[in-house]
Amino acid sequence: MEKLTLKQKITENLKCNYCTDIKNASVHQLHDAVAKTVMGEIADQWQHDTQSRDEHRQACYLSAEFLMGRAIYNNLYCSGLLSEVTDILNEAGINIAEFEEIEDAALGNGGLGRLAACFLDSAATLKVPLTGYGIRYRYGLFKQYIHNGFQGEKADAWIGQGDAWSVRKDADSVTVSFGDSAVLAVPYDTPIIGYKAASIGTLRLWQAESAEGFNFTEFDKQEYEKASEDIIESEAISNVLYPNDNYQKGLRLRLKQQYFFVSASIQDLFRKYKKRYGSDMSHFAESFAIQLNDTHPTVAIPEIIRILMFNEGLTFEAAFEIASKTCSYTNHTVLSEALEKWDEKLFKSVIPVIYEIVKLINRKLITFLKSIGQNDKQINEKLIIDGGRIHMARMAIFGGRFVNGVAALHTQILKDEALKEWCEIFPERFQNKTNGITPRRWLGLCNPELGSLITEKIGDGWQADLDRLTDLKKFVDDKSTIARFIEIKNTKKKQLSDYILKTEGVFIDPGFVFDVQVKRLHEYKRQLLNAFSIMDFYFQIKEKKLPDLTPTAFIFGAKAAPAYDRAKGIIKYINCVADLMNNDPDTKDKLKVIFLTNYNVSYAEKIIPAADISEQISTAGLEASGTGNMKLMANGAVTLGTWDGANVEITEKAGWENEYIFGARVEEIAKIRPTYKPKEKIYYTNERVKRVVNTLVDGTFNDGDTGLFGNLFNSLINGASWHKPDNYFLLTDLEGYADTKLRALYDYKNREIFAKKCWMNICNCGFFSSDRTIRQYAEELWKL
Repeated sequence: MEKLTLKQKITENLKCNYCTDIKNASVHQLHDAVAKTVMGEIADQWQHDTQSRDEHRQACYLSAEFLMGRAIYNNLYCSGLLSEVTDILNEAGINIAEFEEIEDAALGNGGLGRLAACFLDSAATLKVPLTGYGIRYRYGLFKQYIHNGFQGEKADAWIGQGDAWSVRKDADSVTVSFGDSAVLAVPYDTPIIGYKAASIGTLRLWQAESAEGFNFTEFDKQEYEKASEDIIESEAISNVLYPNDNYQKGLRLRLKQQYFFVSASIQDLFRKYKKRYGSDMSHFAESFAIQLNDTHPTVAIPEIIRILMFNEGLTFEAAFEIASKTCSYTNHTVLSEALEKWDEKLFKSVIPVIYEIVKLINRKLITFLKSIGQNDKQINEKLIIDGGRIHMARMAIFGGRFVNGVAALHTQILKDEALKEWCEIFPERFQNKTNGITPRRWLGLCNPELGSLITEKIGDGWQADLDRLTDLKKFVDDKSTIARFIEIKNTKKKQLSDYILKTEGVFIDPGFVFDVQVKRLHEYKRQLLNAFSIMDFYFQIKEKKLPDLTPTAFIFGAKAAPAYDRAKGIIKYINCVADLMNNDPDTKDKLKVIFLTNYNVSYAEKIIPAADISEQISTAGLEASGTGNMKLMANGAVTLGTWDGANVEITEKAGWENEYIFGARVEEIAKIRPTYKPKEKIYYTNERVKRVVNTLVDGTFNDGDTGLFGNLFNSLINGASWHKPDNYFLLTDLEGYADTKLRALYDYKNREIFAKKCWMNICNCGFFSSDRTIRQYAEELWKL
């Protein structure tokens, strides 16, 4: 669209909807007008591409999370209209950065949801027929605020000013039935614009509404609460991502959420299918490939069987065969608490019909295992219904076509340890699909300065073919190119510093090293280990042992689940460390610590291009992949990390000499875990470790008499009822980690040599494009 035409259409939308013009419109009015203009422009192509998908075999991505982030910039970038809109606004005296007032669509908690968003982007860019299905959460995750160092939460009303990028499709609404009620599932479709509008994909999110509506009879009797009771109960299903499940009501709501979006999505597929094939169900498995993103959507398997049996008249055996050829399962973690197991009684009460089908699947499993000679012990360890619990991962493996891990090491652990007994039976089902990130949002859009340098050196087109970045290797010894890269990194650090000062009220010197750890807060990701290392540096500086330490800013960003007390304790501890470092005359000019508030996709877009060091320090074997590590790599940061997840492949691609790897490996941890006694073997014998760990309880810091620091200390030293001491091996890795980090900080003193390490990371990041991942899914799992 030409700039003049674009401006006219934006002006018409503002005049028609708000009786205003570009210069006088509010930010939200202007955003709405731009969005409506783009939506109108892509409408024909979107309709055409949707119809085309429905006429051929297609993939469906079922996920409880889609962490899309703010849509405006990405959609303008991918549709090729970003520079035109920027110019139109500039002419009116408006900075396009004002669109940052628009809320992120924070419909995800971390990497799992962001991966789903990247996959949709890549599929649209590559013209892979993929539709995303999930929940249109009214409040997303939550908005984080920090008060006295503690995390607080408030509702994230991301659609408070409207949702200009989605279309409500009432005609496709379906009813989802539970044991005690039924709700209406109303779809909202969001276009996923491929790069240069190669194709337009769809994210269909379901909103829960009352099937009964407002009860006027009760209202007329002045029973006002009863009049709205069904509306409140129904809408609660799509109100909040991951409601607190510490109590029965929360568990019940979570299960309802999962069945709600899965049932609605599967019904939607059958609606599409019957338009094409009528009542002949023999082509269903060849029409759809359903990807279950973690265990949350596993009820898709019995739901397909339910519809085929009860609505289409198929036998259980015939229905099971179709379901098992249609669904595949992505495992995102080896943590047992994340492999969902539902209480059998709860499951039966919420979705009784599905429960009966799960019983049939379980019986079929037992029959199958007996037929291949498994004994009772072997059978019992694989039962889907076992000890009053329903094991969703087991059902996903037995009732699906493929199982994939998300990094080479993770997949090997699944095969050798976590799911070994299943892999021995179904070796052909297990595959690896290393995760990826979209280069459009995570390089082209968030780092246009670096993108321009890349285009200058190797030409355009790398945005849709990231492997081309290997051509940059020939410039690694070119002083002028490396100097330009250093200048760009300084620019991004200055931009981030300005933003942090504006939003957080804290100044970070752009001349400092930017050491970044931004990700979901969990003990296995070991943000506490990072904080401990900073305290180790503090003690060494006080003892005059690090006189020439490179001034460093340690930047944290993370949200802790509202009910996760130890994670919240870690946030408080980091903020205590920040208060100490930032105010002590001996350290304030050498160490800066900041915990950023309400870390989200838009914040990440500013942090990642500015980072020098990428902290990827999870306990070896527990981070399935990571995608933040890939984003940071692509923007020219070195990885400081364990031999875990995608760190392994990053190091293999970029070279050992360009990363900083430390810590016990998977096999070492497996060896020491059975007899691990951190108190006796490390805490009592290593004074350097002891004095750092003691800061939790020796009065160095105050947790406000909450007991959180004492809980963390006991978890490390004495263990708990559900785990051994130092379950995530912080004490094992602390000294080596701190020394490795110091080596990286001292290496930074030679800025040119350090920049070459960063440059080589950029050159070798092509493998970690989600375009590559989606091609592999499409060819090897979905058979498209």
